Amino acid sequence: MIASLRSLLSLQPAVSFTAYVDKSLSLLKKLSTHGSLMEGAMLHGHLIKMGLSSERYVTIKLLILYLKHRRLRESEHIREAFDGFDLVVHNCFINANMEWGNLNEARRLFDEMLDRNEITWSTMISGLMRWGKVKESLWYFGKNPFPSVVSWTAGITGLVQNGLNFEALDLFRKLLRSCVKPNSMTFTSVFKACIEMGNFRLGMSVSGLAVKAGFQHSVSISNSLITLFLRMGKPSLAKDVFDRMKERDTVTWTAILDMYIDAGDLVGARSIFENMLTRNEVSWSVMISRYIQNGHHEEALMLFSRMVREGTKPSISCLSSVICALSDLKALHTGTNLHAHILKVGMETYVFIGSALIDLYCKCGNTREGQLVFDSIPSKNVVCWNSMISGYSLNGQMVEAEKMFQNAPARDNITWNGIISGYVEIGQFDEVFECVNEMLLSGEVLSKSTFSSLLCACSSTASLEKGRNFHAKAVKLAFMGDVYVGTGLTDMYAKCGDVISSRKVFDRMTDQNDFSWTVIIQGLAENGFAEEAIELFEEMETTSSATPNELMLLSVLFACSHSGMVDKGLTIFYSMETVYGIKPSGRHCTCVVDMLSRSGRLSEAEAFIDSMHVTPESNAWAALLSACTKLGNEKLAEKTAKKLLVLTERNSAAGHVLLSNMYASLGKWTEVLKMRKVMKEKGLKKTGGCSWVEVKSIVYSFYSEDGSNSQLPEISQVLELLRTEMLIVE
Repeated sequence: MIASLRSLLSLQPAVSFTAYVDKSLSLLKKLSTHGSLMEGAMLHGHLIKMGLSSERYVTIKLLILYLKHRRLRESEHIREAFDGFDLVVHNCFINANMEWGNLNEARRLFDEMLDRNEITWSTMISGLMRWGKVKESLWYFGKNPFPSVVSWTAGITGLVQNGLNFEALDLFRKLLRSCVKPNSMTFTSVFKACIEMGNFRLGMSVSGLAVKAGFQHSVSISNSLITLFLRMGKPSLAKDVFDRMKERDTVTWTAILDMYIDAGDLVGARSIFENMLTRNEVSWSVMISRYIQNGHHEEALMLFSRMVREGTKPSISCLSSVICALSDLKALHTGTNLHAHILKVGMETYVFIGSALIDLYCKCGNTREGQLVFDSIPSKNVVCWNSMISGYSLNGQMVEAEKMFQNAPARDNITWNGIISGYVEIGQFDEVFECVNEMLLSGEVLSKSTFSSLLCACSSTASLEKGRNFHAKAVKLAFMGDVYVGTGLTDMYAKCGDVISSRKVFDRMTDQNDFSWTVIIQGLAENGFAEEAIELFEEMETTSSATPNELMLLSVLFACSHSGMVDKGLTIFYSMETVYGIKPSGRHCTCVVDMLSRSGRLSEAEAFIDSMHVTPESNAWAALLSACTKLGNEKLAEKTAKKLLVLTERNSAAGHVLLSNMYASLGKWTEVLKMRKVMKEKGLKKTGGCSWVEVKSIVYSFYSEDGSNSQLPEISQVLELLRTEMLIVE
């Protein structure tokens, strides 16, 4: 704008007066909408110097400029400069007071006017409609002595803005019966009323009237038609209108962009986006948010960076989406830079921005910074509290999470789920069940997310009775149609050993995804139903669109290993990269070693370990050593044990125990004593076995060589009695 002022100064009024005046008026118009008051004052001073400020058409423009910037003193000085009443000046003051919400002042100005024109009446009608004064606005409409298309349109548009679509259509019907011809703005408002009411048939009739009235090439009419066809579910018709348009604006491009995005065609949407001549904040935000929703976080961030470089200011929702993308990527450094920018522009106090920043810091493990953001939000809502509680829970800081939970002024389902998932994360499953009971007592209903945590707790503790109770609740709440609840139940039953119920739940699922198939195949394999697991995998490949993943293939290899189907297992393993596009991991290779070892193909197992493209896991050597022990292959066992001892020397007794067992099976007790001596010197001890039993919803755990249980004498007596009874039966 300063450059435009300089170009004005370069003009010589004496040489080209008309060009000078036109440039001055153009600058005044721009400054009224986009410029600063300082620039306007500079131009005003220049016009005074050149003797043009007293010209009526210039004075009116200056008045509009000062009214736009709410400079009442300067505006009053200009009005006083007029000799008596001026209709245009009065209209300007009425319009300004309507925009400011000073309705009483606008009415007073209207009442004191010596003369009025159609702009005066239309300003009152549209202004009162804008502030929801519908009845009063219609009173002015009825009294209007100038029933032009402007006042009719003001009434129709105002009714649509106030949600009175039927009344707007009725007023449009009266307009058609009058001698007034509607304009493009009238048709645009009527289209909006039809769309809002869902009356698409009437909308098509209105489109015929618009064409008949000669507005078929109007940009606003075409935009309304595009929106109408999209709401009707006719994207092809919307595309036809778009293709026929000779001129398009930002609204046009944004509407057609929405069409591609709603159809899930990101490639087409991006093509439309790149072809837009001008882009507004809405079009940028739509593209960025959809990329994030589809998991293309990096592309979304690149688009956001470009948006900022091109000078478009992001909205609160856009910034929130970008911060969420950074949270998923755990991009703390970039997130910190964006936080600094948010502080700079003063948007950090918005709760949605603050909540997203809390989530970012907590997901990156920095709960301290998350707490600082939380403390800086002046008006915290439940979303802020939930973000902080979930953040502490995610990082296993349950003391802090519990404190936040207790202090939360309000709790919703997400609040409860945040604390429950935290207990699941750190393995405090008793707390999970207790917290769920409190949640139910508070009147909160279990959500699908709650069920995921509950079923995980039941699976981890093998609490079959609790799992069945929650299954009944899921049926009662009509959650069985949800793929995640169904998958959780399938997993819970399998982990609790009830394979029949697990299979029943899986078979009854209406929608089965990759994870569902993985869970049932893994459940069958781990519970000894190896052949059924392999059959189900083959069924999935032929009848389902599910794609095998790493865990599923690991379960299939495990099943092949335990069913003796070595050749089939090897075929699946060697086709992982070529057929499924999955590079075998160390766990897959260990499974193959176990498979070969179990079948007695020890030399092949050893050769396979030596040819592995990844560093062999200790479990691979342990599997081979275990097989050597069973088959009495002392030479290979000692060779394998040495390699296993190197891997497990510092943190495991597994290799020492296996080798000791092999020596014992061969009767080499001297070697056994040596191994045990080495274990004692290194402080190595085999992890004690553990078993548990659930009685009346309480889980009792028993560890090998653990004498801490207060009821140990009674338990020992019962076990001895059972042992005696078993001997008698024999």
